[in-house]
Amino acid sequence: MLAVHFGAGNIGRGFIGALLAQSGYEVCFIDINDELVEALNQKRSYRLVQAGEPREELEIENVWAINSQTDREKVVAMIARADLVTTAVGPNVLPLIASLIAEGLQKRIRETEKPLNVIACENMIAASSLLRENVYKHVTEQEKVLFSQRFGFPDAAVDCIVPNQTHDDPLTVAVEPYHEWIVDGTKVKGEQPPVRGMTCVDDLTPYLERKLYTVNTGHAITAYLGFACGYSTIKEAIDDPFIREIVQKALNETGSLLIDKYGFDPEAHAAYITKIIGRFQNPYISDDVTRVARSPIRKLGANDRLVGPARQLLTQGKKPENLAIGIAAALAYDYEGDEEAVRLQQTIAHKGIEGALSEYAGLSREEELVQLVLGQGRWLKEVLPSHRRAAERNTH
Repeated sequence: MLAVHFGAGNIGRGFIGALLAQSGYEVCFIDINDELVEALNQKRSYRLVQAGEPREELEIENVWAINSQTDREKVVAMIARADLVTTAVGPNVLPLIASLIAEGLQKRIRETEKPLNVIACENMIAASSLLRENVYKHVTEQEKVLFSQRFGFPDAAVDCIVPNQTHDDPLTVAVEPYHEWIVDGTKVKGEQPPVRGMTCVDDLTPYLERKLYTVNTGHAITAYLGFACGYSTIKEAIDDPFIREIVQKALNETGSLLIDKYGFDPEAHAAYITKIIGRFQNPYISDDVTRVARSPIRKLGANDRLVGPARQLLTQGKKPENLAIGIAAALAYDYEGDEEAVRLQQTIAHKGIEGALSEYAGLSREEELVQLVLGQGRWLKEVLPSHRRAAERNTH
């Protein structure tokens, strides 16, 4: 079996690529990083470190790579004969690889009637659908009909923390032991791909929102409050009782929404929240606050991890006080090394908090959530100076 995977970075090697290789696939990584491509082709394997207790090291074998910038035709040929295509390149890169995937599928359709699934394993909702939409921009109307018959683009919910890291061997990658890969089984063409660790479900939406409104919400609030308090890593931030209490309460808020919407068992969901917070506290994972906090404009989107659940809770008559604290902390994120953070602060300077929430979150100035965020923002400004001093004492 051959799997073609776009993205040989830490997530690609540490999560999706590793699961594919462990499931018996020959994994062909597609990337533009010459160093990674050459190293993969030279070694045909790499070391995977599971950063937990006990600490495990695995050798991931039967892997190689192609540079898509210099060997486009070879990538096209691999897609034409692949048994599965996956991606872990980041949502913004999906449109950039769409023409290459389209070309591979065009070649495949001329050579075989065998179905193929293309799964975008990205940190966003409906990533495969977005990829499909962009692939279809590069094919004819007649080809679209054939593509829809033979090629599946099932959406997926993926979850695994793979932090920034450096190793003597550029191929070595460390990941947390926990992972989740849930796929919309209704959009799979042909048989379900035999991937260990992949679960196909009939309704993906509850799992997408559970992940987005628990893992991503909690991660973001931890990062923005951690930055405000002067912490460098997620572990330092979540170990602070002040931050951990707000995160716990915010996830209780999103939990009540998810339980009402999808009927999740309350006790099981409470255990899920506990597990998520425990993952943030993993002493073997040192994840930078600024990495998790990056792109605050995207994370303040109307349907994203902070504003999305907060708005829905308000329609239920519930007051998302702790989510509002997270939104206020995101609005205060002024890290100069993040282009979106710089742009966000410029918008706030010109239009105020209300204007920024209107522009980036689609909230009108009169909405209850805006007033709640303004109030929680004022509270944060009052308590942060003294708490920041306490945090500094605890870290020295």
